[in-house]
Amino acid sequence: MTRRVVVTGMGCVTPIGSSVESFRDSLFAGHSGIADHVFTDLPDGRTSGLKFTRTAQVQGFDPAAQLASAQVTGTERSSQMALVAAAQAMGESRLVAAYGGDRVGVVLGCSTGGRSAEEPETAKLYTVNARVHPLTVIRSMASAGASQVAIAHGVRGPVLNLSTACASGTHALGMAFHMVRAGMMEAAIAGGHEAPLTFGFLRAWDSMRVVSPTRCRPFAMDRDGMTLGEGAAIFCLETRDGALARGATIYGEIVGFGMSSDASHITQPDPAGAASAMTSALADAGLKAEAVGYVNAHGTGTAVNDAAEAEALRRVFGAGTVPVSSTKAQHGHSIGATGAMEAMVTLLALRDGLLPSTAGLMAADETLGLDLVMGAARPASCEFAMSNSLAFGGLNAVLLFRR
Repeated sequence: MTRRVVVTGMGCVTPIGSSVESFRDSLFAGHSGIADHVFTDLPDGRTSGLKFTRTAQVQGFDPAAQLASAQVTGTERSSQMALVAAAQAMGESRLVAAYGGDRVGVVLGCSTGGRSAEEPETAKLYTVNARVHPLTVIRSMASAGASQVAIAHGVRGPVLNLSTACASGTHALGMAFHMVRAGMMEAAIAGGHEAPLTFGFLRAWDSMRVVSPTRCRPFAMDRDGMTLGEGAAIFCLETRDGALARGATIYGEIVGFGMSSDASHITQPDPAGAASAMTSALADAGLKAEAVGYVNAHGTGTAVNDAAEAEALRRVFGAGTVPVSSTKAQHGHSIGATGAMEAMVTLLALRDGLLPSTAGLMAADETLGLDLVMGAARPASCEFAMSNSLAFGGLNAVLLFRR
């Protein structure tokens, strides 16, 4: 018999809230965390030189107030966010106490690693040939967050990090779901984290000409690009039978996961690839498309991505048949963490019977043929909802959740 997998703990550090309930309140109120970027790492005397000024930064994050001094010393911002979000989720779920460290795993998504640890040391090396800090490697490796979370909670089962650009967090949740469902581990800490808002990273994205000079407006007629963000969202997964037996709180159930590759272009999405991942997720869940009552779209706000995703959605669901929104206009696009944040959005939408709006969307692009949630959050009692992540490299990952 197939093991059913549920979510019994959630934690987050995001630009619109650093607890699940504060995130939830901001989400459904339509609050945005996008604001003028505050640089802390500009070289002396330099201006940013960026064509955009706004990002979605996490405000007031103080790792020293929430982590042990050794954890702070041995990590950088991305891993610190993962540790804080994981502590919130584990405080609710207490997986290791329930199952033992050998039967729990960690699967996280982080695409760019510890930029805030690597960039300053590289700058010193290349400009004045200074000695590189001895902890640079362990602070900057992409898998640092997964290892630090495992150490913090005594997890001795499988521990791994996935780096698949903007789909990293979704891939991590999907792989953890499949591993628990298959019995490879009894429970998992899974999700995504990323803190990429460094001077060098922002300049690199600026060169691609895909970042909005104003703000992210997914699916808008006048959309002009994405808005970069940061943060972490971490979940505790276990079997439904195990959760019920121990009386754990259940946020929702993961019922399907699909993956695909466009195999066509490194940055230009192919609607066929996204449609394939959505179809695979439906097949994995044993569902027909009409069972899905909401889709949290990847929806970056770029002209090409939104058009391609809309075409993929029409291929799978038909035109205007399922409510769709993108929440990146609120929490930004945090690369490896964004799919995990949007998974949290989707679970909260199912739990609370509210579909989040595409914040700030005033004039939708009618040519996309989508039923876009606009204005206020839309009351809706859905049983199933989908969350899409469509990454550079044509790497697509799709999750299906059940209320």
